[in-house]
Amino acid sequence: MTDARLRHGRASLALSFFVQGVTFALLVTRIPAIQDRYGISDGLLPLFLAAVPILAGVGSVVTEKVVARVRPGGVLRWAQPVVLLALLGVGAGNALWEAALALGVFGLAVGALDASMNMMGVSLQRAYGRSIMLGFHAAYSLGGIAGASTAWAGAHWDLSLLVSYLPAVVVLLPVAFIGSRWYVDGASVEKGPGEAQGKGAASVSFKLLMPLCLVMSFAYIGDSTVSNWSAKYLQDVLGSSEQLSTVPYNVYMVTTLLGRAVGDFGVRRFGAVSVVRFGSVLAAAGFGVVAVAGGAWVGMLGFTLLGLGLCVIVPQTFAAAGRMFPGASDTAVARLNVFNYVGFLVGSPLVGALGDAWSYRGAMLVPMVLVLATLVYAKSFGAEPARYGGGHERPHTVDVG
Repeated sequence: MTDARLRHGRASLALSFFVQGVTFALLVTRIPAIQDRYGISDGLLPLFLAAVPILAGVGSVVTEKVVARVRPGGVLRWAQPVVLLALLGVGAGNALWEAALALGVFGLAVGALDASMNMMGVSLQRAYGRSIMLGFHAAYSLGGIAGASTAWAGAHWDLSLLVSYLPAVVVLLPVAFIGSRWYVDGASVEKGPGEAQGKGAASVSFKLLMPLCLVMSFAYIGDSTVSNWSAKYLQDVLGSSEQLSTVPYNVYMVTTLLGRAVGDFGVRRFGAVSVVRFGSVLAAAGFGVVAVAGGAWVGMLGFTLLGLGLCVIVPQTFAAAGRMFPGASDTAVARLNVFNYVGFLVGSPLVGALGDAWSYRGAMLVPMVLVLATLVYAKSFGAEPARYGGGHERPHTVDVG
């Protein structure tokens, strides 16, 4: 029964990651259309965009407190529908205040969703006793590709935001809600009902967690650089056509999916430390290729390397936090998740400011150096304390597929 529960829980959580990938891609890839619909000026747009990750950080912090009383599955069960409905609200409004309200709700709910999803992923990985975290994030990447493709179709046929978003929400909302019936908290499977963590929050040392927080920020600075600047870089710096400039992000998403699909096998074979080191070097090499590229195709090679390198870092950072604080992994994941949004918030403005003041080629060297700095903290990914939840025994694991 336990084996079946874990398999069902793993599948339902992967579905939630997929749904969130679709939802987030539908929002970020239609930002120009959102700006046009609500008449948001170029000067005001950065404030709207910054508000989402800031509020998401608030949502993550609140989730840390909530899961002391309500398990992460309960938070996720309600946060995901709210995110989907907020997306629909972005497409349905007319007034500027309606856009602000919908994006505000989206930000708060997505922080709770991201934190609770990764809490559950970490606890399920502990119950499995082997690396499965990258598989969940592969489902997110697959959803991102599906969402970006749907958004492209909406833009291609000049559909309104509401018409673009409504079919996705109508399909995904009941699917996510029904799938939530099979959510499983890995900690409760290990320890038995009523014994899941909840008393270990005070044991999370921010000093010990800080290396992972920095790595999370560095990874998302790199990710946001690709998301926000790859098209402009290819077109303005490398002289590609407008059509070709849309390709690097799609290539990046595909290679991210491929890397995550096989990444768990790499972790099982070589260990998390080696995989993170390899990913960091590969991502840094990608930024280096982009910075010196003489043409668009060489630039796309660089973005391909970036996807293969960066894709392993974030999932393994969450997993490392769970290993470091096995008795308080929910708290550790919630605090770590805040630095997801720090990196996202810092990355795009940083590259833009450096590109304007210096050069966009030079600006690509900054995320390259930051990603390389992950090597300094790579040993944190192998941290495995002697005690598990206050005892001396290793966590119970079960052999499931």
